[in-house]
Amino acid sequence: MEILDTVIVGAGILGLACAYKLSLSGHKVMVLEQHTAIGTETSARNSEVIHAGLYYPTNSLKARACVSGKSMLYQFCQEYAVPHKQIGKLVVATDKAQLPQLRALKAQGDANNAGGLRLLNVKEALSMEPELQCAGAIYSPTTGIIDSHRLMLALEGAIESKEGEIVLASKVTRIEISAEACQLIMEDGYRLKTRNLILAAGLHTSSLMGTVNSEAIKREIPITYFVKGSYFTQSSKVPFSHLIYPLPESAGLGIHLTLDLAGGARFGPDVEWIKTINYQVDPDKREKFYSSIRRYWPGLESDTLQPGYAGIRPKIVPQGTPAGDFQVYHKKLNNHSRLVAFFGIESPGLTSSLYLGKVVSEIIG
Repeated sequence: MEILDTVIVGAGILGLACAYKLSLSGHKVMVLEQHTAIGTETSARNSEVIHAGLYYPTNSLKARACVSGKSMLYQFCQEYAVPHKQIGKLVVATDKAQLPQLRALKAQGDANNAGGLRLLNVKEALSMEPELQCAGAIYSPTTGIIDSHRLMLALEGAIESKEGEIVLASKVTRIEISAEACQLIMEDGYRLKTRNLILAAGLHTSSLMGTVNSEAIKREIPITYFVKGSYFTQSSKVPFSHLIYPLPESAGLGIHLTLDLAGGARFGPDVEWIKTINYQVDPDKREKFYSSIRRYWPGLESDTLQPGYAGIRPKIVPQGTPAGDFQVYHKKLNNHSRLVAFFGIESPGLTSSLYLGKVVSEIIG
């Protein structure tokens, strides 16, 4: 049986970014995707925001990956004509009691080199967004929005131009590690071998790693928890030109306003810990959304929100604990083989994707 150079499981943004970076360094890559199209799970169900890097503990992988990945992503978008816009964001304190938290977040962002952050008083914030209600805000000028589907298509094209392959409808069900290679057993019984294996399977990485024929490796696998986030869309044009975020809350960044490149608006995500994958949006959440949004936009009219879509974030810390960091597991199997697996790649995973791809290319060599 032929032994392939490098196989990546998962054709979301992260898997494609890894394949892109590895193909640039001379590796022959094959990306396996269980669905019939690329990027149909977490990569297609998020806010499509290029984050600045405010929220994450200084020197954490999230902070480094977000700040460096942001620059890499803007550069990639320019080079490959991926639609995007550096639109800027306001993070708002909705009452004076939140101002110490706002100042602390600004200090955190500055420590992370998030880029050009400014504290705004009420007058300054309202001069930028007259319909806003707040006691103060942080302006983040380097935050942007992106067409994530076009990003994935650009990555796909770049990979294929380097003779990489993306194979759809190819579900891996088991992994066997031997002295010479990693063997993947597919759902249809087909087997293939690879020297280097990278698991970028999002919600499924922990369960897939659980099939490995190594008890030592299994003991190192973190549990992946599912957090569902629903979005509602606005039926009419909103009077905002920047993204509007409340201060972050437990397990998420709060129900925020994001704009898309066509000028449409969506609100979300909320936080719902779930056991099984389910993308249905509960219309009964609408009133909770109205209440949350009106804290910073009191002019939101009733009967204007419609259920949009939902995404699921993979977390590696349980409910009620502080947010976890990204985890990049890697193991040297022999002199020529490496196993790499990504865990907990939630927000800012899109922004961080090219940086994490670079990390993988350095691990593989």
